[in-house]
Amino acid sequence: MATKKDDIAKLSFEDALGELESIVRDLESGSRKLDEAIDAYERGAALKKHCEAALLKAQTRIDKISLAPDGTPQTEPVNIE
Repeated sequence: MATKKDDIAKLSFEDALGELESIVRDLESGSRKLDEAIDAYERGAALKKHCEAALLKAQTRIDKISLAPDGTPQTEPVNIE
């Protein structure tokens, strides 16, 4: 696991999610000392924020493709709520 928070911004969504899942498993096992667990939790929170931002960015790029009344394809933003 990397130690600098600045490197999180450079991670792809998949890499950040994978690291977050690893941190969760590790914390659930209870094998870390308190200070290490707190550091891991803080990194996990930063990774979660990074993943949420990446998902929001991806969501804004998604368009719904449908047919207009005249039969031509058209796109419109998808409302995923």
